Amino acid sequence: MASGVDPSPDSSSQDPYSVLGLEKGAAFEEIQSAREKLLAETGEDPLAKAKIEASYDALLMNSLKERQLGNVSSAAISASKKENGAREAGGATEERGSLLTRLGGIRPSLADGGSQSILPELALPEGQGLTIRLTLGAFLLLLLIVSPQGSAELILALSTIGVFLSQVRRKRRPLSSLGWSVVLLSMGLIIGGLLLSLADNLQVINTELASEKIESLPAFILLWAGSLFLA
Repeated sequence: MASGVDPSPDSSSQDPYSVLGLEKGAAFEEIQSAREKLLAETGEDPLAKAKIEASYDALLMNSLKERQLGNVSSAAISASKKENGAREAGGATEERGSLLTRLGGIRPSLADGGSQSILPELALPEGQGLTIRLTLGAFLLLLLIVSPQGSAELILALSTIGVFLSQVRRKRRPLSSLGWSVVLLSMGLIIGGLLLSLADNLQVINTELASEKIESLPAFILLWAGSLFLA
């Protein structure tokens, strides 16, 4: 291989192989390597660089013509392999991009599967969901009123679970649903405790069963309202 390009007028008559310092039938990798090496050796000489590039382009065009005519040379085969490798690499890049796109799409899908807002929206369910909530709430309220002592805790526990499940079914995140269920229960118990203290001061409660129901009733009402309105 030649170590440089002769910019003299005599060298213009050389064929592209001679300019690149190659033998005819050189492989594509050899042509590309010769081009890169000569460009590095010529420095900033624009004429020499132009001659190298012209020779390189001529060899590529020659390879293309041979392939179109059915004359598959070693240079054409190498060029074809090179092109196929580039396409495969491009396909792999596109596939990785598609995978990243799908992974990136998890976030929107999670957003679609659960509300991102901490504060819930207020909306009544429709159809069968509303009927079930009203029926179960009325049944548990009646059970709370007529139940014996000690059953209020079980009813409140079931009501809290019902609020949690109601919010999850209405596309809220489980952690947020659990948090609001506990908040409603706590607020109800606080209100019930205040009512119980007021009733004690007024001395209107005669039995421990009545005290338990007064303390539990606000919590149950808030939980029932949560199952109906929280979304």
